[in-house]
Amino acid sequence: MPIEPFTVHIDDAVLTDLRDRLARTRFAGDFANDNWDYGTNAAYLKELIDYWLNRYDWRATERAINSFANFKTSIDGIPIHFIHERGKGKNPIPLIMSHGWPWTFWDLHKVIRPLTDPAAHGGDPADSFDVIVPSLPGYGFSTPLTTPGINYWNTADLWVKLMRDTLGYDKFAAQGGDWGAIITAQLGHKYAQHLIGIHLHLLVNLDFFGGDGGPKPEDFGPGEEGWLEHSRKFMREGSGYMALQSTRPQTVAMALNDSPAGLCSWILEKRRAWSDCGGNVERRFSKDDLCTTMMLYWATQSYGTSARYYYEAAHNLWKPSHHRQPMVEAPTGAAIFLQEVFLMPRKWAERYYNLKRWTVMPSGGHFASMEEPAALVDEIRAFFRPLRK
Repeated sequence: MPIEPFTVHIDDAVLTDLRDRLARTRFAGDFANDNWDYGTNAAYLKELIDYWLNRYDWRATERAINSFANFKTSIDGIPIHFIHERGKGKNPIPLIMSHGWPWTFWDLHKVIRPLTDPAAHGGDPADSFDVIVPSLPGYGFSTPLTTPGINYWNTADLWVKLMRDTLGYDKFAAQGGDWGAIITAQLGHKYAQHLIGIHLHLLVNLDFFGGDGGPKPEDFGPGEEGWLEHSRKFMREGSGYMALQSTRPQTVAMALNDSPAGLCSWILEKRRAWSDCGGNVERRFSKDDLCTTMMLYWATQSYGTSARYYYEAAHNLWKPSHHRQPMVEAPTGAAIFLQEVFLMPRKWAERYYNLKRWTVMPSGGHFASMEEPAALVDEIRAFFRPLRK
């Protein structure tokens, strides 16, 4: 599986077309929605669209992305884009980091250099990593995806082929949140013999869509008061996107592939709702951050295949590779960000994972690598330190 260096460059014609579409946006009427109770607030959306159209500099973002070592390859006919940055310390651990939805690979850019070159970022060079950050299949530059059936559990199979067969790492570590957490947990379940360890900032049972193996109310202990209701509230009030993308993703893909403002509205609401921003999305994401996320979906026309990732998970249910306990045998570290969309109890985690480290973080939400990159880096370093040989 050959790899080729990859330089990000979006054609001028795509940017011209985008500007034209943004300038002609027909916004929906909005009222009694100052607190975003009905969804994306029109006034803020107009402000962000104006910034995207008139002030955002995509070419500057391209230069920032291209300052990292980007590559593309094909694994089992699936196009895969990834960043591969080598560690600068002695004997760096190879670490594959997986993102989620509506994330992109770029949501991990703040942690890459502190992990690869800790000495340059106030750390110990002995804590260095070789960092590999792929775009999930059908996301961003891991496109075009035309093969059906690709979901989180077979993405783990692709990652093993990327790490072992393509990049030549016999054993490696893995880390992730959102879909990336479930991919990482699957690596720790099916491929524990190849894993140095895994680190997660979202805990979930692998049979997520099958509905088996999750915690019981009695699993929530001291210090976890309110966690179960927090998770239930998300499923009641915040999971409509999941129902849609798990059942008819192509229907909404037609709209969001045609309207950049519509795409922005869809993703923006999740960035605000799922982050620890206190209702002000720019506490966690600058307008440039937000526009970059939109650009990476828009320019690659990847919303549709990113949404299908849910459909493929719901319609190709996970099957265990073994029935041993714990289900995830690789050594596991967990960073619990209390504004995460749902929160799993430690008692359950100790049954399901080979849990070696559990840290409840003082702040942060779903997008940990963007919201609290320094704290996440510290946790990753601390978890893997005793696993180094």
